[in-house]
Amino acid sequence: MNKRLIRIEGLVMLALGAYLYFANGYGWLPFLLLLFAPDLSMLGYAVNTRVGAYAYNAAHTFVVPLLLTLAGLAFSADLPLMIGLIWTAHIGLDRMMGYGLRYATGFQDTHIQRL
Repeated sequence: MNKRLIRIEGLVMLALGAYLYFANGYGWLPFLLLLFAPDLSMLGYAVNTRVGAYAYNAAHTFVVPLLLTLAGLAFSADLPLMIGLIWTAHIGLDRMMGYGLRYATGFQDTHIQRL
């Protein structure tokens, strides 16, 4: 049940992030170009699994993208709003697909499942 709940939560965050992004009139090209940008954090695994897990997890928690979204709304600033919404959609997509936060034991070990 917990895995299903996390996947449903991911679907909701993906849909909400994408809806709000496009409802603000932003274009497809930036969305597609930046949707997978948080996955660049996987490069930390080139150093070792501990650095990789830390970098990946830092890029795959909702704190920073939600703060960017709120800052964009508060200051009527398009760039942080766009980035925050795309980032939120990315994390939602990952959760929906069953990709969770990583453990330092290896890339395949997540808080949702072992890949």
